[in-house]
Amino acid sequence: MEPYYQKGVIEAGCDEAGRGCLAGPVVAAAVILPSDFNHPFLNDSKQISPKKRQTLVPIIKEVAISYGIGFIDHEEIDQINILRASFKAMHVAIDQLKTRPESLLIDGNRFDSYKEVAHYCMIKGDARFKSIAAASILAKEARDDYMLEISQEYPQYDWLNNKGYPTKKHKEAVRKFGLSPYHRKSFNQTSQTRLDL
Repeated sequence: MEPYYQKGVIEAGCDEAGRGCLAGPVVAAAVILPSDFNHPFLNDSKQISPKKRQTLVPIIKEVAISYGIGFIDHEEIDQINILRASFKAMHVAIDQLKTRPESLLIDGNRFDSYKEVAHYCMIKGDARFKSIAAASILAKEARDDYMLEISQEYPQYDWLNNKGYPTKKHKEAVRKFGLSPYHRKSFNQTSQTRLDL
């Protein structure tokens, strides 16, 4: 995994979690890491266990030069669409950085420019660059924590296990109980196959 894209440049890695979910927010993180940071667990958040992610969160927060985490809720997702909401969550996270980045490394192939800061879209960047991997872990864990909290209010949707993703059990619960106040109505309208399998 690479420590940077451009040597000598203050880079912030950015990633999001929850884009493909039926319920809950989309959450993004931005992380500026020291170039010499290394940890054997560090990888794309989808490739490591929840226990390893939970171990890494306080380590990343302690060693990071700066980090930020941005939430865009389900209602705003419905208003502006999930792609724009993902970009906005990244902007919110970048706004929180106490050190201004000179460059942004974005996981994926699209992004809405942030102010005058150069950005580079990296396909599978969370498995290539340490700062993006760190961002993916902070975003994933922050979102999972939120979904665990609201799962106590609506246990019938099994968010405890699916975190809002369209599992069979989740979709069956939607059919049986209808949408909760936390569900994204835009998915119900535009992605019927997600709910009607």
